[in-house]
Amino acid sequence: MMSTTAAVDADIRPAAPATRSREPMEFRSIERVPQAFQQSVSAEDIGNVCRRAFGGAATPVSAVELGTGMYNNVYRVNLAGRDRPVILRVAPEEGRQFHSERHLMRNEYGSVPWLAVIAPLMPQVLAVDWSHEVIGRDWMIQTHLDGVPAPEQLGTYPRTAWPVFFRQMGVIARSVHDVRGPHFGPVGGPGHGTWSEAVITSLEEIAADLDGAGLDAADVRKVAAVAAHDRAVLDEVTEPGLLTGDLWTVNVMLDAGAAEPTITGVLDMDRTWWGDPAADWTIRMATAKQDERVAFWEAYGERDGSPAAVWRSLVYEVRHLGAVRLERHRLGNAAGVKNTYDAVAAVLADLG
Repeated sequence: MMSTTAAVDADIRPAAPATRSREPMEFRSIERVPQAFQQSVSAEDIGNVCRRAFGGAATPVSAVELGTGMYNNVYRVNLAGRDRPVILRVAPEEGRQFHSERHLMRNEYGSVPWLAVIAPLMPQVLAVDWSHEVIGRDWMIQTHLDGVPAPEQLGTYPRTAWPVFFRQMGVIARSVHDVRGPHFGPVGGPGHGTWSEAVITSLEEIAADLDGAGLDAADVRKVAAVAAHDRAVLDEVTEPGLLTGDLWTVNVMLDAGAAEPTITGVLDMDRTWWGDPAADWTIRMATAKQDERVAFWEAYGERDGSPAAVWRSLVYEVRHLGAVRLERHRLGNAAGVKNTYDAVAAVLADLG
């Protein structure tokens, strides 16, 4: 991991001092209560970040906070002398991060070389800084991707065209899952020698985070104990494949003018893991409904329907539900938190 700023975009050069704008920056942030998980940075912070990344004469002329991110604060920033905007993502303060979600941005940065198979779809990293010298948080600047978020664009097509989209999702997921890695667990570490160790550790970390949030974690711990008892079934997975961690429609961009849904970009690959591809969030969502998304499997390939694979999928579902419970708590969704307990109870009944 890099602990200092790294700029890798050759076409960004500090503007000459004479061209630096003296006009105040247009700044729009999202208002939040002080207790909210996400906390905006200031216009001054953004100016300092840009100067750290691109040189002392770099001048942001506008910065607009985007409301699409549910974890990092995301800003579209226009710089003087540059035609295209850049995207600034600012991680939560470290004290606000759950242990099971710690340093997700660093994990994403470490994943970039492993995601080369889909590099044409991903934003390029222009600068990163983990030093906390400019602002007391990790931050990353990326190129701005063209297109429209899939949740906004997909519905403009007739549903008969949606299978085209899900086949593309299947192609992307398959290409990522075929990448093999050096250990089990988060790409950025810590790594584990076995898949069971990675899964059980993750469940225990989620349970500890639930404890810290004042939520009941007994059901997640029960599944961790079941997984530990039958770890041999998990350890039938011996090759660590690359998991996207969070890939579904919300993290995909579509071509605004294409005659059929056409994926042009993939975002926010910060929860990447090495492990069983069947444990990926993408697979969970592809199996959630028997609708147009069944086309996903036409491109991805057949699922393993063996009893061992079905059992493992139940353990993976509780890991997903535990993470969802934490996210809903973070967002103040009390009803959604409550619903996760019923969902985990149903999985426990199937686990026996």
